[in-house]
Amino acid sequence: MAQPQTDRFSHDRYLIRQKVFKLFGEAFHVYDAADNVVLYSKMKAFKLKEDLRLYTNEDMKTEVLRIQAKSIIDFRAGYEVYDSLAGQRVGSLRRHGFKSMIRDEWSVMDANENVIATVREDSQILALIRRFIEAASMFLPQKYHMEMNGQTVVTYHQNFNPFVKKLEVHVIDPQCKLDRRLALATGILLSAIEGREG
Repeated sequence: MAQPQTDRFSHDRYLIRQKVFKLFGEAFHVYDAADNVVLYSKMKAFKLKEDLRLYTNEDMKTEVLRIQAKSIIDFRAGYEVYDSLAGQRVGSLRRHGFKSMIRDEWSVMDANENVIATVREDSQILALIRRFIEAASMFLPQKYHMEMNGQTVVTYHQNFNPFVKKLEVHVIDPQCKLDRRLALATGILLSAIEGREG
């Protein structure tokens, strides 16, 4: 069921569902709390420069959001987030290179490149266990939290099984300071980029 653009980004809870075993790329479905598909993305395999297009549904006729890597090779990966329908830049996300080798960490920036939030993996100890014990992600799925001004505004919780990966997104932002387009773009990147390394 298609939803208006304003409704699509007005929810407090989302579920990002990613098919793991896909020969020619990965597919992401984003659901609201009522199990309606609000976004769909199909990411091509073997692309040097990430370019994620999110659509209203699987027919991929209406592009809603675009997440594009700033450069082909970038250890401190940077990604621009655009609202495709409005034709405007929403903000950007930057992965902290060396820090993320031990514990995933990202900066979230607004359209003017001001850092407005930080996303971190739940625990440094658990992060290290996940990196060095291959099966650990099955029993210790990744959790992240996004902070603005010292307060948690979004949590991301991964549920993993051998066939489908799921990331629960919970927006805890009663004053609506955070643009939910950035919250969802972050969730998609955490699923696509960090999930690939876990």
